[in-house]
Amino acid sequence: MTLTYVTKAGFETLTEELEDLKKVKRREIAQRIKEAKELGDLSENAEYASAKDDQSFNEGRIAELESMLQDVKIIKNTGKKGGKVDVGSKVKLKIDSEELEYMIVGSSEADPLNGRISNESPLGKAFLGKEVGSEVEIEVPAGKVVYTILEIG
Repeated sequence: MTLTYVTKAGFETLTEELEDLKKVKRREIAQRIKEAKELGDLSENAEYASAKDDQSFNEGRIAELESMLQDVKIIKNTGKKGGKVDVGSKVKLKIDSEELEYMIVGSSEADPLNGRISNESPLGKAFLGKEVGSEVEIEVPAGKVVYTILEIG
């Protein structure tokens, strides 16, 4: 089993999603299946097929969330200054003359467009364990990119 890193807010979001899928969505889908069955012939019943597809997706997501939450570690060091980059760290970087800021999070909370990169991504992996002043070289299709860590918070 793989350890899943999440922030406290991320844990609450995943837990709420799981509860909603189990308590609300399951009932809604079961009702749709029941109503579709009442329409008769299931072989040409688009409503039934759609509801069964939704049921399959819902059950798959429930299984995924249960597995994820079974071996979860809540990140507690969000906002901790200095030290080394770890999951939960906010990292201020310099690339050429541009400054960027990322937060290193678990893969379930990754959102690169909003500055949240996964600890499992090539970029996230490269930053883990580094200190302020470290230069991190990343190979990209256009060549090598060098990031300098300015601040860890």
